Amino acid sequence: MQLVSYSVRGSPSYGVVTDGGVIDLKSRIGETFPTLKTLLAGSGSQMARKIAEKERPDHRLEEVTLLPVIPDPDKIFCVGINYHSHRQETGRQETLYPTIFTRYANTQVGHLGALIKPRVSDAFDFEAELAVIIGKPARHVSKERALDYIAGYSCYHDGSVRDWQRHTSQFTPGKNFPRTGGFGPWLVTADEIPDPSELTVVMRLNGHEMQHATTDLMIFGVPTLINYITTFTELVPGDVIATGTPGGVGFARNPQLFMKPGDVAEVEITGIGVLRNPVKAED
Repeated sequence: MQLVSYSVRGSPSYGVVTDGGVIDLKSRIGETFPTLKTLLAGSGSQMARKIAEKERPDHRLEEVTLLPVIPDPDKIFCVGINYHSHRQETGRQETLYPTIFTRYANTQVGHLGALIKPRVSDAFDFEAELAVIIGKPARHVSKERALDYIAGYSCYHDGSVRDWQRHTSQFTPGKNFPRTGGFGPWLVTADEIPDPSELTVVMRLNGHEMQHATTDLMIFGVPTLINYITTFTELVPGDVIATGTPGGVGFARNPQLFMKPGDVAEVEITGIGVLRNPVKAED
């Protein structure tokens, strides 16, 4: 099942994507579950599935504006240097623990939303990633049980403003310019992706492949990340983990290659789909 957050004529909603379009869930069960995040928190996925089986679409997909899959996550954790190929191209040493940093909700756009190149930088880099969306409260979760806490998966574009990322040893400034990250096009429920280590992640810029890797090449796999993160904090439904990017990023190329206004960036992951975002200049 594919779940989306979207808006129609400026009114936010969420629903199920089918072959014929989008079935609006908010109009049907919105009093109980007003957002997709609350649907996940309230274990409403089975209700959504039953609605999808018997109801007709309310909108064609092209009629709606897709929002970030979870527009209002409580937490967004991103994992840095989590593929061997990326660690090697950055020249970083191996570490015992994952590199974790945070993003804020206003840094995200949905499928087809414009990524905004900040006016203060020409080093706007691309990073294709697998996103994990949490489906129930998770604290001190073992690796063996970690996948049980996942609601689903999506594509993530962790757009990075490299010069600001390197102002200090902390990544936060370069990862939190507004509308620099893509999240979508939808959430594919975990029952359709039983093993997140068997996926292929691809980044294309203007149709040219920049990154290509399989998720089994992560240094810290999804169960390890959930185990680690839930040891220092509680994850709640709708929280997002962007699991890191493979090698091939723009700053490590010779010559370096960064995104500019007019470009189109695509993240494609097997079993999920394609997240496509044009790049525009900041006003």
